[in-house]
Parts: sequence; C-alpha cells; structure tokens
Amino acid sequence: MKLNSTRNSSNKVNFYNAVLDCMPIDGGLYIPEDFADLRKWLLYTNEKTTFSSIAGALTSACINDEFSPIICETIATKAFPFSPKVRRLDNNLFALELYHTPTGSHKDFGISYLVNSLETMLTMNGETATFLDATVGELGASLARAIRGKKHLKAVLLYPRGFVRGLEESDFVWNGGNVLPIEVDGTEHNCHEIVREIFADHAFVEKYHLTVANTANIGRLMPQMFFYPYAFSRIKNQVNGDIFYAMPCGNYSNLVAGLYSWRLSLPLNGFICPTTDEIKVDLAGNCEIMDSIVELEKRGNADPASPSNLERLEEIFGTSALMLRHFIYPAQVSSEEADEACRKLFKDYNVYADKSTSQAYAAALKRKEVIDEDDASLVLVMRDHPALKAEYIRHTLGEAPEMPERIAEALRHTSVDRPCAATAEEVLLTMADEL
Repeated sequence: MKLNSTRNSSNKVNFYNAVLDCMPIDGGLYIPEDFADLRKWLLYTNEKTTFSSIAGALTSACINDEFSPIICETIATKAFPFSPKVRRLDNNLFALELYHTPTGSHKDFGISYLVNSLETMLTMNGETATFLDATVGELGASLARAIRGKKHLKAVLLYPRGFVRGLEESDFVWNGGNVLPIEVDGTEHNCHEIVREIFADHAFVEKYHLTVANTANIGRLMPQMFFYPYAFSRIKNQVNGDIFYAMPCGNYSNLVAGLYSWRLSLPLNGFICPTTDEIKVDLAGNCEIMDSIVELEKRGNADPASPSNLERLEEIFGTSALMLRHFIYPAQVSSEEADEACRKLFKDYNVYADKSTSQAYAAALKRKEVIDEDDASLVLVMRDHPALKAEYIRHTLGEAPEMPERIAEALRHTSVDRPCAATAEEVLLTMADEL
C-alpha cells in the first residue's frame, strides 16, 4: 500500500513510514493512494469467517508489497483475541456492537492492531518507537494493555492531574514496564497543547520515533475498515435489499473507515449520521461539509493530539459532490429526539443506548425514506459499552446497565505519586530522565 498526504499527493510513503512518522511535514494526514478490488473475496465470507481472518486478509490485500500473507495473518491474530458482535433486532435492523473488548471501547480494536503491526515492523527493522498521547482514560488504558510485554514500543501518556486510569504498577517504566504516565498541572486542553508543541518540532519527532495512538495515525484508523466487512459477512444471507449504516460522527474516523471499505468494493449503500458543526444538511436534504469552503493551504496543520478525520473525508469526496450526496445522509437531531430514540431502543429491543448511539438512531428514524426504499436494512453502530455512559441512560430511562467487572478494572483510577509537569519542556525532561 502506498499512502500520500491529503495536502500533497506527491508526498508518498509506505505503510511502515506512515505509521512510524504519522504526521506529514506538510501538515496533512496520510491516506491510501489506491484500493484493491476485493468484491469476490468479500462475497465469499460468511457467518463462520472470524474477525481476525477478515483482518488478516484485508491487511494482506492492503500491504502485501511490504509483508507476506503469513505476517499479515499473524498481526491480525495477535491483535484480535476479541471480536465485534452483530445482533438482529428486527427484520431490517441490526446492531453492530464494537464494545466487546477489554476496556469496553471501540478504540481497543484500532489500538491493538496499531501496536501489533508496529511492533512487528520495528522488530523486523531493529528499531524502537514511542507513543506520545494525551488521554483522560480509555485510550491510555487500552494502550497500556496492548503494549505490555512489547520489546520495541513504549508510551508516554499525558493526563490531567488525577485522571490516570487503567494502569498497573508493573506498567510503569520505572518498574520495568512500557508506560511513562505524566500528570499535567492543568486540563485535558493543556495536555493536548503540550503534545502539539512537541510534534511541531518534526526533526525531534523523527529522530526519536515519536508517533501517536489516535486516529491521526493511519495505522490506528485502518483496522476500523474491518468492522464493515465483518458486519456484511454476518447479515448478507439475511437481507435482500440495500445496506445502510447509522453511526455517531465522533471524529469521523468510523465514517472514513466505512467509506474506505466501500472503496474495497464492499457492498453498502450509505451512512446515516446526525449533523455536526462540520457536516450539515442543505435545504434539499443533501450533505455538505462546511470546512470545504476553506482551502487546505489556508488551514492550520492537522492535529496530532485531538484529531479530526474530516480532511480525509473531504479527500474522498473532493472530486464528486454527487457522490457525497449519495453516500452520507445527515439529519439534524435535537436532544429531545435523541432521548426519545434511546427510549424507543429500550422499549422495542431491550437495548441500552448511550447518547451518541441514540443520536445515530434518531438520525436514521428521520431519514426513514432512505431506508424504506427497496426494502433496505439498517446496521446501527454501537461504539462503546453503554455502562460507560450510565449517567445519561439512567437519566433518560430511569435505569442503567451494570458495569462489567473487566471494564471497571480496566478503568480503575491509578496513583502515580510523581511530580506533575506544566510545560512541554518539563515533559521532555521527564522523558529524558525516564526513557
């Protein structure tokens, strides 16, 4: 797989370099240059095809110029001892549950794949790398689990004071582990600012092989492409018409990954999502991306600390406004409509839905004319375990799901008992002392 920057198509790198040096110097984001046609293979999959098998096959299809099929299969097998689940809720309604993971977050899929693929590549090349990320919980807990026992990877995690979660004492670098947690005397915003400041020095980042574990890194986003072929393999023999996915927007990574799946020739017909500040619906009901009115060269650099994948989304539709109108179906959703959708999911299907899932379902209900055409089916994407947002569910329904012990343990608060940092310079000094 060759990748190039959203801001300079001549800036081409291979998968290894895109993952290791994840922020192009031109300020853009790495994107795949082309896609294989996997229609025949995708149509061959069925409900017995495992998630790791799908991941291994797609990895091989995407980066077979760098790694053998055996290595690709090994990466996927190590990355995915867990799997999504697809549940049929009604004749034409399915739920794609992405939270059957160690921390209850869909992030576990991308982080586990990124860590295992990067560890494999670093081992083959005799190099090391360090993740530098800001987090208040799930990302840090997921990353700590993924890199335990890895020989070529470490992680520096910046937390606001008191927000360290999901780490064990054996994870700390001063105890022989792979994680250097640094509490920052400030907010999550301050942590993000420190990460941005460090990544602004591209020579330093390149010299010390600093990378990120969020979706600015194409290696973190790529495995989210596997969700949709997996869902298709489970439902293809149960549906007759079109297939649409309803999802929360988040930072648009799942939406971009879904469209990349379509470019691999996966049969799907579109994505329904609630509107955001960046994705609107015009008077004719068509999707419009607001950032597109500002030329790329007039924008700031892509954010390594708190990324948005909107720039990748714009690239997909940059050559065809007509395509944009026929693949993304936004709907404006009020808080009251989201709450009503939450209650409907519980009443009709006994499904606990957090606010983002409820917003996605409400958007689907408002775009019912799209789904009803040609007896289409809808797959509702549920990213995170509903217990992680129990307060919203209890407020809306009067009850909430119990927190599974594995998730409670994964997100338990951890005491670091080390001095806090306040600036990027202090973080760099701590890194120099501890790593």
